[in-house]
Amino acid sequence: MTNTEPAGATAVEPPRGDTVVEVAEVTAGYLPGVNILNGCSLVARQGELIGIIGPNGAGKSTLLKSIFGLVKVRKGAVLLNGEDITNLKANKLVAKGVGFVPQTNNVFPSLTIQENLEMGLYQKPKGLKDRLEFVTAIFPEIGKRLGQRAGSLSGGERQMVAMSRALMMGPHVLLLDEPSAGLSPVKQDEAFLRVKEINRAGVTTIMVEQNARRCLQICDRGYVLDQGRDAYEGTGRELLNDPKVIGLYLGTLGQDD
Repeated sequence: MTNTEPAGATAVEPPRGDTVVEVAEVTAGYLPGVNILNGCSLVARQGELIGIIGPNGAGKSTLLKSIFGLVKVRKGAVLLNGEDITNLKANKLVAKGVGFVPQTNNVFPSLTIQENLEMGLYQKPKGLKDRLEFVTAIFPEIGKRLGQRAGSLSGGERQMVAMSRALMMGPHVLLLDEPSAGLSPVKQDEAFLRVKEINRAGVTTIMVEQNARRCLQICDRGYVLDQGRDAYEGTGRELLNDPKVIGLYLGTLGQDD
C-alpha cells in the first residue's frame, strides 16, 4: 500500500496483530463512470481502532459501504483475514464476521429494543442469551429497557441500539459510519466512550467521523481521505499534531489537547 506520510510524523507504531481488513487500491462509485474512491487503500489489524476523517465528499462513507458490499468496487480488492470479499453481499459478510452501523435509518422503529437485537442475530438465533449478555454489559441502559419501542428513543439511544444489534453476531470487525452525527456534545462523548469499550472487548473497529479531533484522540491509527484517496496516514496523535493535517483538515481544533 502506498501512503503519503504527514510531514513531521514519526514512524507508525508496530502492528497490534494480524491484518483483519485490507482495502487495496479500490476504485468505487454509485453511478457508472463516476468514481468516488480513486485508488483508496487502508489496513486494519486485529484489535485496532481505525479512524477515517476528511472533508465532505472525500469518500469516507463510500469507503465503508465498499467494504460492506453496498457500493460497487470497480478496481482493486477488499480482503478479510486474507480472503477476497470484494463485492460480496452484505448478508454473507455478516456471516463472515463483519458488522456495519449506518449513520441514519439504523433501527427498526416499530420494534422493541429486544426485537431489534434479535434481528441482528437472525443467522444464529440459538446464541441469543449469550449475545444479549455481551451487548448489555457494554450498553447497560439497553438491558433495562428491552421492551421499549425503538421509535420512542432519542438519537443517542438509537445509536446504542444500532451498535448493539451489529454486535449480536459477534463480529470480528465493526464498521461505524458517523456514530456521533446529530448528537449533543455530551452524547457525542458518550458515543465515543462506547466505541472505545467495543474496541477494548476485542472487536477491530473502523470508524468514519466528522468530529475529526475526537476521532483522532481515541483511535490507534487514522487515515485522512481527500478526493477518494488516502492522503495521510499515521497514529491518531501524529495526525492530530501534524501541521499539514491541522492546516488542511482540522483548523485550530487540532491544536487543542
